[in-house]
Amino acid sequence: MATPTSHLAILTLLFLSLSSLSHAAERCNPNDKKALLQIKKDLNNPYDLASWIPNTDCCDWYVVGCDKTNRITKFALSAADLKLPIPASIGDLPYLEDLAFHNANVTGEIPKAITKLSNLNFLDLRKNLLTGPVPSFLGQLKKLTYIGLSFNSLSGSIPASLFQLPELTGLLIDRNNLTGGIPASFGYKKQQDFYLYLSHNQLSGPIPATLGYTNFSLFDVSRNKLEGDISFMFGKNKSLNTADFSRNLFQFNFSKVDQFSENLQNLDLNHNKIFGSLPVALAKIELISMNVSYNRLCGKIPVGGRLQELDYTAYFHNRCLCGKPLPKCK
Repeated sequence: MATPTSHLAILTLLFLSLSSLSHAAERCNPNDKKALLQIKKDLNNPYDLASWIPNTDCCDWYVVGCDKTNRITKFALSAADLKLPIPASIGDLPYLEDLAFHNANVTGEIPKAITKLSNLNFLDLRKNLLTGPVPSFLGQLKKLTYIGLSFNSLSGSIPASLFQLPELTGLLIDRNNLTGGIPASFGYKKQQDFYLYLSHNQLSGPIPATLGYTNFSLFDVSRNKLEGDISFMFGKNKSLNTADFSRNLFQFNFSKVDQFSENLQNLDLNHNKIFGSLPVALAKIELISMNVSYNRLCGKIPVGGRLQELDYTAYFHNRCLCGKPLPKCK
């Protein structure tokens, strides 16, 4: 007959066996778990990270993800109300590839600790309360393909280092308080289908001619104080699909543009100082939308494409544009 002592010994062995199996089954790297728990502490233990319990597998935790080697490669926290800075401890996840604090109400400046994330290729910090400059040290992260900093309160100039990133294909820094000009280094990008959003800032000066060598698919610099000639942004061999140059101080002869990308579907030039006539080449492409209102254009609207299908508000408040959908030319 088994004694109480032997029963206790069997139960102890069983507990140790189960503990061993549980430990063996955990995928999470202990260094990553330590870093994540520190991040949670630095963020004041928010409700959004309630699943981060020390005795559970961090590869199963909410907002993070592991790769095949069980290292944390993704951190994506959104729709939170943190009201705290991005913790420097985020830099202690060396395998991180995707980092997002999207609409999370993080505050303060972007921490330099991010430069420790040498594998980072996706950075999304849109819709927060970030202040300070767009840091030039982001240019150290050579694997970045996407940077999203829209809808913050960032100030200062755009660092040239961002466009020296070899893999970058998307940069969103619209709706901030940026000043100064667009760096000339923004040109000569080899990637196809580059998209750039710089709208709703206080940028000034001309768009550098070097940008004409980059094949943008989406280009939005609306609602700034930019000026000069932008005709070099158009051309038959470009991949430009959507372009918004509205509400700036651009001034050039539009009639001298004789070719447009066949991919161009959306073009907004309203509220500038553009003169001349509408190029005949506009009638050769299938535009979905176009707005040239509030400029200094004159002459007959070319017939063809979808130019006559647009609402008259796309053309009004010019010097002497005429023809459908505006009144007939005299």
